[in-house]
Amino acid sequence: MQWRGRRSSRNVLDRRATRYRGGGAGFALLPLALRFLGWKGALLLAIGVVLFLVFSGGGLQNALGILLGGQSQPVAVEGEVPEGTEEAAQFAGVILADTEEVWTAVFEENGGTYREPTLVLFSDAAPSGCGFASSAVGPFYCPLDQRLYIDVRFYDELARMGAGEGDFAQAYVLAHEVGHHVQHLLGVLDRADSLQNSAGNQAAANEVQVRVELMADCFAGLWTARAHQRYDLLEDGDIDEGLRAAAAVGDDTIQQRARGRVVPDSFTHGSAEQRQRWFMRGFQSPDIASCDTFSAAEL
Repeated sequence: MQWRGRRSSRNVLDRRATRYRGGGAGFALLPLALRFLGWKGALLLAIGVVLFLVFSGGGLQNALGILLGGQSQPVAVEGEVPEGTEEAAQFAGVILADTEEVWTAVFEENGGTYREPTLVLFSDAAPSGCGFASSAVGPFYCPLDQRLYIDVRFYDELARMGAGEGDFAQAYVLAHEVGHHVQHLLGVLDRADSLQNSAGNQAAANEVQVRVELMADCFAGLWTARAHQRYDLLEDGDIDEGLRAAAAVGDDTIQQRARGRVVPDSFTHGSAEQRQRWFMRGFQSPDIASCDTFSAAEL
């Protein structure tokens, strides 16, 4: 990608050097994790929080407090910025700025106003408006504080998952999380929450979540096309990098790697093929209407 030389967003909170010990989130994190991350993400979050606090001295009681509510905020301790993360942090700031400019224009075209989110870069764990977040969860968006949370070392994990080491794979991840912020501004997340609450079973609720995630993938494709028009940022192979990243985080890919089998009714983010297809849909038809997964008969 061509990304150097452009402005970096002012909406970045760099907490890579901050570590947290003890305490809790002050309210129940687990229900929110189930809502916004699905069962897989909630399970990983629970495991990550328990392991982090037990081994950092916070104890099992504090871990349960974080997941179920009722504990105080963890104590922040300043340390050192993890080695090898500076370029990733700079890259994230530039890409966030690109998303701000693209989505501001898209909202203006549709008669709206875009409110910029804040990106929190952290290492290992960080408090959020949706509770205490562990790096085990991966990147996520919290609608309660309108912030994106990314452990900069997640990109190393993404490469190990088969996405490769290209910078566009990293941009795809950030653009996807910004897509959730766009959904929040458009009221999509509230609508999805209502649909999930009225779903007759877990499989139906999961399908709603899949539609949310695929729309965010489509928005990532929309951003890619619009940003390339503005900055000529794509290089040969970049789209392939994005598609590999989308496939690497497909539910079928993750389940096959973790369990050796695939259970489609348990999907919360969509299959590798679905995620790739909706990303390309946004890229090829870069407007909000093209990304309406809730009107699509088939995903």
